[in-house]
Amino acid sequence: QVHLVESGGGSEQAGNSLKLSCAASGDTTCISAMDWYRQAPGKERELVARIISGGSTEYADSVKGRFTISRDKPKNTLYLQMNSLKPEDTAVYHCHAVISSANRCQYLDYDYWGQGTQVYVSS
Repeated sequence: QVHLVESGGGSEQAGNSLKLSCAASGDTTCISAMDWYRQAPGKERELVARIISGGSTEYADSVKGRFTISRDKPKNTLYLQMNSLKPEDTAVYHCHAVISSANRCQYLDYDYWGQGTQVYVSS
């Protein structure tokens, strides 16, 4: 199993910053990629940022230049630094881990989700 726990959410004014963390536990050596998704009320869940095992990153156009995803493998922690926050960033942010297809990881599920952390940005 892989267990993900997010923290760092809260309320901020537009223009300010927040840093989210996602602590991973369990068989973390089987994680090949980690993402941050968000879901705003009445909207579908959307991919915010992704980091793969080699360190490459991808971002949604809406957060490019403002958000930075990073991963501290020794600490088994994923981060999302969010700068220049906008009211439209208000959402529940979820950590997501994709499991490697390596034979030793086949006993795990394809992916795992954290329970989410609420971010509210006021104008």
